[in-house]
Parts: sequence; C-alpha cells; structure tokens
Amino acid sequence: MMFFLNVVLLFAMIFLLLEIKHHLNVINYIVENYNSVLFVASAVIILTMLMYAYFYFECTDLLTDMSRIIECFVLLDLALFMSFIIGELITPNARPFAFLALMAATLLGRREAVFLNIIYSLVLFIIDINFFTDVSMWVSCASLLVSVCAGMTAIFFTPAIKTRIQSILMVFVLLVPAELIIGVMEVLFVEEMSGDPMSLAYGALGGFFSVIAYMIILPVFEVMFSELTVFRLRELTSDDAKLIKKLKTEAPGTYNHSVVVAQLAQACATAIGEDGELARAAAYYHDMGKLKNPEMFTENQVDYNMHNELSPELSADIIRSHTRDGAQLIRKNHLPEFFADCAVQHHGTMPIKYFYAKALKMSDGELNIANYSYSGPTPRTKIAAILMIVDASEAASRSLKDRTPQAVEELVTSIIEERLDMDQFADCDITLRELTIISHTVAVSLSGVYHNRISYPKLKLKKNK
Repeated sequence: MMFFLNVVLLFAMIFLLLEIKHHLNVINYIVENYNSVLFVASAVIILTMLMYAYFYFECTDLLTDMSRIIECFVLLDLALFMSFIIGELITPNARPFAFLALMAATLLGRREAVFLNIIYSLVLFIIDINFFTDVSMWVSCASLLVSVCAGMTAIFFTPAIKTRIQSILMVFVLLVPAELIIGVMEVLFVEEMSGDPMSLAYGALGGFFSVIAYMIILPVFEVMFSELTVFRLRELTSDDAKLIKKLKTEAPGTYNHSVVVAQLAQACATAIGEDGELARAAAYYHDMGKLKNPEMFTENQVDYNMHNELSPELSADIIRSHTRDGAQLIRKNHLPEFFADCAVQHHGTMPIKYFYAKALKMSDGELNIANYSYSGPTPRTKIAAILMIVDASEAASRSLKDRTPQAVEELVTSIIEERLDMDQFADCDITLRELTIISHTVAVSLSGVYHNRISYPKLKLKKNK
C-alpha cells in the first residue's frame, strides 16, 4: 500500500511542477501527451516494483518497519522535488545531485543508499526527457551521470563524516566527479550543452546545495524518524545533555564508571564490526536508573554502606530495580528506545551474587535464586551483550591487584564463560569468535585504564630563595 501511495504522490508532484512551469491544464496535457505520460507512468511503476523486490530480498527488515518505508519515500520525493525546483529556477547543472545519497547513506545504510541513488537518477532522467522538453538530451545525460557518480562518491565517503565541519568539506569531494563530467560534456557537446561558461560553476553550486540541504534537513529526519546519526549520538553524550549532566552531579561514581564502560564498549563494538558510536552512547545511559537512589550503589558511597541496615532481599530488590528505573527514565526524557533496551538488558537474568551469598549465610535452608536475580530480559543485540560484559569486567577489575593484560583477560574470560553457562547470550546472535575478540579488547583497554604507576618519593621541596 505504501509503495502504491508513493507512485500516486510522485505523479501528483510531477504534474504540480508541470502546472507551475507551463501553466497547463493537467487533464489537457495528459490527453495531448498521452504517449509520454504512459511511458513515464510505466517506468515509475516498474522502478517502484523493483524497489519492492530489492527490499524484499535484500532488506527484509525495512519492509516490516512502516516508519522506514515512509522515510525512504519521503527522501526520494524530497530529492526529486528539490532537483526540479532548482533546475527550473537556476539550471539543471545546479541541482543538489548528491543530497539523496548523503541522507540515505547516513540514515539507511550504504546498500540502501546505493540502490535509492540509482532509482533517483533514473526517475530524474526519465522525467527530464519526457516532460521538460526545454532540457536537451545531453544536459539530461550529464545530469544522470553526475547524480549517479557524485552520489556514489558521497555514499563511499559519508561513513567518514563524524563532525559538521567534515560535512562542509564534502563539497570539495563532490566537485571532482561533477566538474569532470560537466567539463567533458561541455567540450564534446558545446552547442547541445548551450555553451554556458558558467556550467562548471553551477556544478560546484550543485555540490554546495547538496551539502547545505543535507545539514539543514538531517536534524529534521533525526527527530521525525528517531534516527541515531553520529551527530545525534554525540549530542546525547555531551556533558551538556540533560541526564548526563544530572548523572555527573548526583552520581559521580556512576558517571565515571559509565565513561570507562563507554570507552570499552566502543572499542569492542568497533573490533567486531558493530557501530562503535552507538555502543558508546548506549553505555553512557545504561546505568541511568541509579539516579533514583545513587547512594545505594557502591561507586557513589564514601564512608558508609546503607545496605548494612537492610535485609539481603530488600537490598537485592533496590539494586536490580535500577535497570527498570533506567529504562523508564530514558523513555520519560524521549531518548532513543535502543538506550532503554540496553538499560534493561545489560544485566540479563544474572543473580546479584553479593546479596545472594549474604542471604545464604543468614538462612538455614535453600533460597530461590530468582529472588536475588535481575528480571531481564537477556541481551537481544550484540551491543547489549557487549555492555553486559564490559560493565561486569570494569567493576570486577577494580578489585584486581594484578592488572596485567593476562590477568585482566583471565578475569574477562571467566565473566564471559559464566554468562554463557547462564544462557545470557542465547537471544542474540553474538558468536564465540566475537566473544574472544571482545575478551582480548577489554583486557588490553582495561590494562591501559588501570595501569600501574611508580611510587613517588617522599620528598619535601622548598622554594629557592
């Protein structure tokens, strides 16, 4: 249904543009140019069916997410609309030929961006040669080549963009294919290309429009479709973010723990090919539930442990509630659902061993370990599994006297094996090879964080007179 509606919307947009351009009666235009209309209609329908087939066989997850389908079509329609408007107001050479590629590569992924860029370029070319007769064939061909080649270039370079400044520098990257194609076409077909000496300048303007539109519209898509781009993730993990600032002030021990866990999670995620920025951001928020009772957690205590006055059952209940409280706090502040998922999953259904052991000493009979365990669920993603491992490893490594890489790796390996025995990774597709990589990465990283220092000499210094 969404694919069908998009075809209808696309045709409505095309004829609206024709009405604006030629002040034509749409019905009369269809009757007079029915061959062109039927050709364009057939081409658009075939390309839309091809899109459906591609997503069905290559990106099945996208077809099950209505929001993602709408996002794809909004991107495609918006890129076409901008291209026609700028092509009409200025010149076809000034169209934002890489806008769709930049947006799709950032929001959807490289494979989806490549495919959508090809569809966009073909639809643009077909509409140009059939409806916009004042655009010569060679100008349309140049526009097709520029949108394909510059779009592909943008897709390949977009993953390297980590800051807004790097986005601006993308203009110069896009100049290479655009100027090369336009320059060659101008030399070979100077009359058909209208011989405009400003063509190369307009090509540069097209790259500029692409990047400016990308920077302006990307934040809108981030909000509308809850997208977690690298820019959004860095904003959410800055010291000015509301919950981060609160955690830093009210639970400084938890904040410092989260900072170290974030570094470890990013390193581990990158090592196994996952999104390091997303893992880092999720780690910053995984213990937000401790804000409810920060003084009840060891890292925030100074001289007195309040659990000394509580029963093991009550202590365990307070400790395990921080996962649920964290998810509620994250949702209340309209933060990404992925952060909430990681908050409730990073302890899985593991027992809180300290209070379980304490209760066993106070009890004559057997105890139900479930009453002293986290309520779960177990990790559903590799990043949640990474957080489970690095969270436990960072906490346990603080008590190690020997913090050499070998000793730390033995500790991390034992933590992973314990969770494997408890079926904590049964619901995510993490492999044993990836767990081995994570173990080694955590060991090396933690050894660097908690490295040994030489003892400073006890020597009093006096100021020279």
